[in-house]
Amino acid sequence: MKLLLIEDEVSLHELIVNTLSKDGFIVESAYNVASAIDKLSAYYYDCILLDINLPDGSGLTILEHLKKTSAKTNVIITSARDSLDNKIQGLELGADDYLAKPFHISELSARIKSVVRRSQNSGSMAWTAGNVRLEDVTNRLFIDGKEITLLKKEFDILKYFLMRPGHMVDKSVLAEAIWGDHIDQTDDFQFVYAQMKNLRKKLSEAGADIEIKSVYGFGYKLIKP
Repeated sequence: MKLLLIEDEVSLHELIVNTLSKDGFIVESAYNVASAIDKLSAYYYDCILLDINLPDGSGLTILEHLKKTSAKTNVIITSARDSLDNKIQGLELGADDYLAKPFHISELSARIKSVVRRSQNSGSMAWTAGNVRLEDVTNRLFIDGKEITLLKKEFDILKYFLMRPGHMVDKSVLAEAIWGDHIDQTDDFQFVYAQMKNLRKKLSEAGADIEIKSVYGFGYKLIKP
């Protein structure tokens, strides 16, 4: 899972990044409201870890930004401001959980997994976009009601993008998410390009009205009709 940690306390920030990275999370950093909003405007994150008290303003501003842009991102507030008012305000603005400082990193890790698991596709067992329906449990893909056969990695890639419609996905993040530890066995991304080429061809030939477009110099983005 890809996380955005928004925390200005350097020592705590480093501790969280180091620990969660060892747990297998991909953690990106922001230290203030401005840099956080810049990152959220460009990238998708499975979960945001948000401190309220930031040097250039309140972290609640970031929640307001997410609400205005209708961005569907999980948010856990991690703040020393553990008053009832701040907690209620944060939850009303769309935060999924609240963890008051000080906390154990192991608890934070468990909370992240919990909120992401709860939110994934709202508990549904299928992802849909346009005339495309992907059934997670049965590993079946239907386009315009007709079943289409995909290889395992093709299925995993399509599912990854259906969970993140409209968001740019870095090819290295995609590789790590789909291939995991095996990505260190190669020096380039030819295996990603090959799988993407085959998947995009199958979608096009089957008449899918979604498209996974290349973003030059970055990666890919799923475009819905």
